Amino acid sequence: MAGNNGISIIRTVELEDAGAIVNIMNAVIAEGEYLITTPAEYNKTPEEQRESIHNILENERETLLVAEVNGNVVGYIVFFSQTRKRMSHTGSAGMMVNKDFREMGIGKKLMEALLSWAKNNPLIEKVSLGVFSNNHRAKALYKSLGFIEEGRKFREFKMDENEYVDDILLYKLV
Repeated sequence: MAGNNGISIIRTVELEDAGAIVNIMNAVIAEGEYLITTPAEYNKTPEEQRESIHNILENERETLLVAEVNGNVVGYIVFFSQTRKRMSHTGSAGMMVNKDFREMGIGKKLMEALLSWAKNNPLIEKVSLGVFSNNHRAKALYKSLGFIEEGRKFREFKMDENEYVDDILLYKLV
C-alpha cells in the first residue's frame, strides 16, 4: 500500500513501461473477477507489449496513460480507436489498476486524464467502454464522470457453469 505520502503521477506511456504493464495485466487477469480474458489466454511478453506501445504512440487517435506511485507504474488506461472511416471519431477505453493501489482515486485520475486527452484531440468525439454488470465500483466511477449507458449485452460472459454476467456498454461524448 502506498499510503498518503505516495504521490501519483499520470503520464503518457514510455517503451520502458512495457514490463510493468505486463505485470499489472497478469496480476489483474489472475484475479479473474471483471475481465473477459482468463490467465490461460494471456501470454503477452514485455517485447510484444513494447511493440504495442510503439504502435499506440504512433497513432494520433490512440493513447496509453500510466499511473505512477513513488516511481512505480501501478495502473494504466488505454484508448483504442476504430479503423473504419465512419467510426474513426470514436474508440474504446480499458483500464487496470494494481489491487494494492485501488480505492485511492488512481482509476478516477486515469479516466479524467483520458477524457481530457480525448477532449483536446480534434479527431475524437466519443469514448466508449464496457463494464461487467457486477462491477459496481467501476460503474459508479464511470457514471460519476458523466458516462451514459447506451446498451446491455445480456448474459454476455459465462463465468461458471450457471453464472453469467451482462456487459454494460457506456459512452461519453467529448
